[in-house]
Amino acid sequence: MEIVDLILNILLHPSIFVPLIFPGFITILIIIILLIWAERKVAAKIQMRIGPLYVTRRFGGILQLLADLLRYMFAEVITSKDSDKFIFIASPIVALTATLLPLAVIPAGSLLGIELIALRTNISLLAALALSSLTPIFIIIMGWASNNKFALMGSLREGHLMISYEVPLYLSALSVAILHGSLDIVDIVNNQQRVWTVLINPFAAFSFFISVIMSTSRFPFEITESDSELVAGPYTEYSSILYGLVMGVPYMRLYVFTLLFVDLFLGGWYPLIDGFSSITLIIKVLIILLFSVFLRSVYPRYRLDQAIRIGWHILFTLSLISITLSLLIIGWVM
Repeated sequence: MEIVDLILNILLHPSIFVPLIFPGFITILIIIILLIWAERKVAAKIQMRIGPLYVTRRFGGILQLLADLLRYMFAEVITSKDSDKFIFIASPIVALTATLLPLAVIPAGSLLGIELIALRTNISLLAALALSSLTPIFIIIMGWASNNKFALMGSLREGHLMISYEVPLYLSALSVAILHGSLDIVDIVNNQQRVWTVLINPFAAFSFFISVIMSTSRFPFEITESDSELVAGPYTEYSSILYGLVMGVPYMRLYVFTLLFVDLFLGGWYPLIDGFSSITLIIKVLIILLFSVFLRSVYPRYRLDQAIRIGWHILFTLSLISITLSLLIIGWVM
């Protein structure tokens, strides 16, 4: 019994439980399976197609992605003879790891008395944004290491987009920090017990959300992969389990950013449910995720120049307005 108690104490410790179980890796895998299934079914319904039904037809093909994952795992890993093999193989693994790093500082409420934050710091917002900026670098490296013209063009598109969406994203987050007078995400969530940030500063919420959609290659900003033009962009040369990893990174990145969006703008884990405040948080996250994948069904893809123009002309302007609004609110309250 002592060994069992020791194992449980280790597993339930926030530094292990948060990144590994909830809201970390295991939760992400389950949500990605459900999310991609929902994306396929919603798109099929709107566009009057059948959608996945081959696997678990009785349940609407919900395990199709799991079958796809098993297929990827046992397929042969093929690397181009002209690629930089070490970087080609290592970059998807590092990108996946970098995508999960912000979860260490993003709080997710509490579950059965366990505070779901691995590392509490008074600059957790800055840490989350800094860690989230690592993934695009490795996406660019994937395209370069592949030594393929389509992959290189896709990675260069990611480089162009990264500059245009990260500035509005950071400025919008900064306006939230100004409004709540803190860079600690826990403090920001606790300040939203009565009113959510999205109601006080909708400009920041809109700019942040669209920047997230752009950064995770969701439609109408699926420009990096752009399968009708670039095969699969930076992921063109990848196969087998490596392809499964690289295609999972944008969904994981969307999940992490949505978690941060809910904490910053939608009140996080409020209203509280005794002992299960994280349930409130995850319900909000699922709603935003479903809306994000719904966009695939109703919007065509923007051109690269259109997306960059949206980033610099519209989102950047809105993020500056959001900072001005936060400063005016703070000045009026004081």
